[in-house]
Formats: sequence, structure tokens, C-alpha cells
Amino acid sequence: MLDTAPLLQPTSFPSIQRKKLTTLQVNIGLKCNLQCQHCHVDAGPRRTEEMTKETCLQVLNLIEQEHIQILDLTGGAPELNPNFRFLIKEARKLNCHVIDRCNLTVLFEPNQKDTAEFLAKNKVEIVASLPCYLAENVDKQRGKGTFDASIKALQLLNKLGYGKQGSGLILTLVFNPQDDSLPPPQAALEMDYRKKLSAELNLVFNRLITITNMPIKRFGSMLLSKNRFYTYLETLKTAYKNENLDAVMCKNLISIDWQGYIYDCDFNQMLEMPIKLDGNKATHISEIKATLLKDKNIKTGEHCYGCTAGNGSSCGGSLS
Repeated sequence: MLDTAPLLQPTSFPSIQRKKLTTLQVNIGLKCNLQCQHCHVDAGPRRTEEMTKETCLQVLNLIEQEHIQILDLTGGAPELNPNFRFLIKEARKLNCHVIDRCNLTVLFEPNQKDTAEFLAKNKVEIVASLPCYLAENVDKQRGKGTFDASIKALQLLNKLGYGKQGSGLILTLVFNPQDDSLPPPQAALEMDYRKKLSAELNLVFNRLITITNMPIKRFGSMLLSKNRFYTYLETLKTAYKNENLDAVMCKNLISIDWQGYIYDCDFNQMLEMPIKLDGNKATHISEIKATLLKDKNIKTGEHCYGCTAGNGSSCGGSLS
């Protein structure tokens, strides 16, 4: 695996500052049942890193002390961490909205047969990756049979009430481009997804979000192998829109790795660019208060153009 970090850090990206902290995005482990081409985390079945219960308790303490509104769980496949359910149940007791970034197919892995029911019972929002509504494209990007398994998972979630009006169970689908291109307009693509999934498969969902592929880890290495890395960076820079700066997710979010260290965003985490509130020492969640972060400069790099190119991109989808 080629390291893209040295190629990305020097930057002319504009300076941006933090606002009020509302969201913790927590990577609770890098193990995943899939190994997708567009993955910027380099997750996969052979990864063993996972958040301990002790660190989960520190996350919960931060939620309680700082009145955090949203806990956004990611990985890898976060469901594979043995502390996944404990973290969700305790966060919900604190009236924190919980998001599970689910690859859908994990719901049929061993020991996951009742995960969908657990998520519904605890009213966890599911943000589900479905990078296309065509089987050929999904299987090419994520592995043979992935599309059929994803559709089966969506049918299960719909049966539990996910995606249905008035159920309180939010189902969001996620689109990633197949290659080094920018996502199409989000609203138009959502209409295409609805036509295809509803008309042919009788599936419903609440919304679709589009996320730009970041030139980091596995996707960055693929670009390097095809001599497309710098071309893609230029694509992102050329499509930069200053108005997207106001809505970038890093202003109200911190990313927490499986060991409990904090970053301005998930992408900075993968590039090993931690927040350092005390000199050169990476800051741990056990050492922070939200007031220490407010108005601080956010660490930026060339990859930040991925969030501000075109219609903009964040873990919540298009910015404009």
C-alpha cells in the first residue's frame, strides 16, 4: 500500500476555524467484511484494530460532559466491534442521536443476525453505502454478490420500518463515484435512485447523499498506480467553490480514532494529522473540553479540496 500522506500535506487551502462542537465521529475499528476500491480507510477483513470498552467509556463521558448531540459511528464495519451495542445503548440513554455507517452486507455476517432489529429498537439512523443502483457497478467496486446482499439488507430494514414515513427510523443511502470524477448533483441522483429502487425493487429510503472520493489510502494508492493522482487533485482544485467553506463538517465535528485520539475530520485521521492542543503531543479525548477547541484553526491539506469541490462533500452529503 503506497502512502499518500507525503503527497498531500503542503497546501494553499484557505484557513478555517472551528465553531461549536456538536458531533463526535468515532472510528471504532478498521475490521470490515468488505474491501472496497474507494475506501479511504484501508479497512478490510484482516484488520484487527478496534476500540476498547475503556475508550468507549471515555467517548460516553465526553458526550455527557459536553452535551454532544450526535454520535456518528464508522469503521471499518463498526458493527464488528464487540462494544458496538454497548456504546449505542449508553449514548441513547444520554439522549444522543446515533448514526451507524453501515455497508449493509455486514448484517448477514455471523453473530449479526439481530443487528438490524437492535438498530431499530434503539432508533439508530442508518447511513448505508450503496454506490450505485446497478448490480454490475456495485459488484465491481465492492466485490461480487455485494449488490444482491445490499438489496436483501434494504428489504430487511424496510420491513422493520426504516425509510418509511412516520416510523422515526431514518435510512440514508450513500453514493460514491466509480472513478476519479466528482459526484453528480445530489437531488437529481436521488430521483434516479428512487425511480430504480422503488419501481423495480419496491424499496424506500429517506434521502440520498453524495460523497466525493478522497485521494487517501486505498483510493489514493489506486490513483497513484494509474498515474491519475495529481490529475485528480487538479480536478478537485479547479472545481473549488469558496461558498462551500461555510458548511464543511470539520467546523462542528471532531473525529476520534480507535485509540481515542482526536482529529479535525476522518480524512485527517487517515493522514495521521491529529489535533495537538499541547505542543507536539497528539490530544486524547480524555484530555479535552469543547471550549478548548472553539475558534481553533483546523489542520488542512490538499485533500480538503475534496470537500469543497463542485457541490461540496461531507459525511452529510452535498454542501450546496
